[in-house]
Amino acid sequence: MFPELPSTVGYAATCRIRASSPPMTGRCYFNRMDWWKYLLTVPGPRVLVIQDVDRVPGIGAFVGEVHATVGRALQCAGCVTNGAVRDLEAVEATGFQLFAGSVSVSHAYAHIVEFGEPVEIGGLKIRSGDLIHGDRHGVQTVPLTIASEVPRVAEEIRRREQELFAFCRSAEFSFDQLAARFQELS
Repeated sequence: MFPELPSTVGYAATCRIRASSPPMTGRCYFNRMDWWKYLLTVPGPRVLVIQDVDRVPGIGAFVGEVHATVGRALQCAGCVTNGAVRDLEAVEATGFQLFAGSVSVSHAYAHIVEFGEPVEIGGLKIRSGDLIHGDRHGVQTVPLTIASEVPRVAEEIRRREQELFAFCRSAEFSFDQLAARFQELS
């Protein structure tokens, strides 16, 4: 939601919510101390990953200024949800990044159904503890087995791309040489 904020990286703390009907237990959206305690079991930095399981996700927003402020205090970098978020200006001011399916003016009956279980957001399956990276282009998980290699590989890809860009802008550019360079990459 905030493309000017830096990339978000952290470990997933998952939950499922509903907003279309009141919670069975009578608890309101923010007073689930078991949820907040669960967050502390996930290594920091954390990313809230919230699957809205309503038939139509986004009827109400679970995350707004309250969750962003408390989340920041609990070392959360942001939130990923297929549902709605709210209080955009106030949340952006906290530096808490939001990746959401929509924006809502209300919480409606937003409440937690369960937490700590695998969720699915936009076809991406996410488990608690998964490493997540998000930026203006979207969100992805990074397997922990390769996470330490990502910076080196990304730098190598970026270096090769810069060389290609420089070649394309140079007086030496030709289609045949471009084809040869692409052949080397495959």
